[in-house]
Amino acid sequence: MEKSQHTPHALGKSGEKIALRYLEDKKYKILARNFRLFRGEIDIIALDRKILVFVEVKTRKSTDFGLPEESVTSSKQEQIKKIAQGFLTKNNLNETECRFDVVSLIFDEGKGFSIRHIQNAF
Repeated sequence: MEKSQHTPHALGKSGEKIALRYLEDKKYKILARNFRLFRGEIDIIALDRKILVFVEVKTRKSTDFGLPEESVTSSKQEQIKKIAQGFLTKNNLNETECRFDVVSLIFDEGKGFSIRHIQNAF
């Protein structure tokens, strides 16, 4: 990772790219990235076979402040659910089976990214 990628924003963007590749390798069909609505955003929206998956990506450089997925608080979960409902309504997908996943990444200078994919996270 270059020096400019050490900012939290750059680390987050790198994490999202890694998560995207990871999901594509798992045969998820990516429908949207950074879907914005109601002053919030869902990082990745994808199809896992016939299930619509709303994915929150969290990236950290260490676990000093807890695991990345622990930062997906109940208020963040509610915001994601509200945005997801907006996506479903906007795209006439209200009858579609859905789930909410978290892709948790930790970046280590020596080893690169480690990935944890938590299906049905909330």
